[in-house]
Amino acid sequence: MNLLVTLGKVDASTWKTVGIVAGILAALAILIVALILIVGKVFNVDMDEKVTKIMENLAGANCGGCGCSGCSGFAAKLASGEGDLADCHVTSPEKKAEIAAMLGIELKDEERTVAVVKCNGGLANAPEAFDYKGNPTCAACNTLLGGNKVCKFGCLGCGDCKVVCPESAIKISDKLSEVDPDRCISCGACIQECPKHIIERIPASAPVYVACSSTCKGKDVMNACKVGCIGCTMCAKKCPHGAITMQDNLPVFDYTKCTGCKTCVAVCPRHIIIDREKKAEQTVETKAERKAEIKEEEKK
Repeated sequence: MNLLVTLGKVDASTWKTVGIVAGILAALAILIVALILIVGKVFNVDMDEKVTKIMENLAGANCGGCGCSGCSGFAAKLASGEGDLADCHVTSPEKKAEIAAMLGIELKDEERTVAVVKCNGGLANAPEAFDYKGNPTCAACNTLLGGNKVCKFGCLGCGDCKVVCPESAIKISDKLSEVDPDRCISCGACIQECPKHIIERIPASAPVYVACSSTCKGKDVMNACKVGCIGCTMCAKKCPHGAITMQDNLPVFDYTKCTGCKTCVAVCPRHIIIDREKKAEQTVETKAERKAEIKEEEKK
């Protein structure tokens, strides 16, 4: 009898202790959850306000050139301190300055840029290795043996870049993409979309650019394209200002040294260094025609 009484007392004492511990833990859990909710709410409000203010200053092109799905994603990235304002090439310098001041970051000096297709191998210059009959996109064509061009570095000309361009700045002619610098906002959407990675930005003031991306040696290039760079180094040797260096059999320009003398254009035996001013003059007559094409495209 005494033993049963003793056991009853032990059980009661144990349950009382368990209850107290459980109550303390429950109270702590409730307190922690409440703190998390309060902090989360305050943080979200601050972040939402910051994102909204950034959005008000971004260009709103939603081009995806910054690597985000749209301007809202980029704004959120900037607000969290993970984004680089220089990744946006569409927003004006004035608006970027406002965003930089808001975020308390230094604004880098940037020159306006334009996209160029570093290839001149249309059908007239670069033959096809086979007749491609699949999904009519560069991405799909590229998955089949690197595309149907003999040159595996050349533009496939299916127009994936044209489809994503928000400004209708790209046209396809003779299976070759071409960017209109007057319409290009340098958003970078085409750069990301090109499976050959042959679209690049250059300074809008650049007098020339290299219209080839092949890193092959001269003989192989000549077998694949009539106008591909053969890596002869003539441009680099003759440049009076040391603005050209050779990398992977291709000339690379330092535009801070380039004066626009265009000696490189004159000495290039393959004519792959493009005089942008001359090219603009040649395309003046087609501007009206291109505007009509754009209007028709926008109606669709």
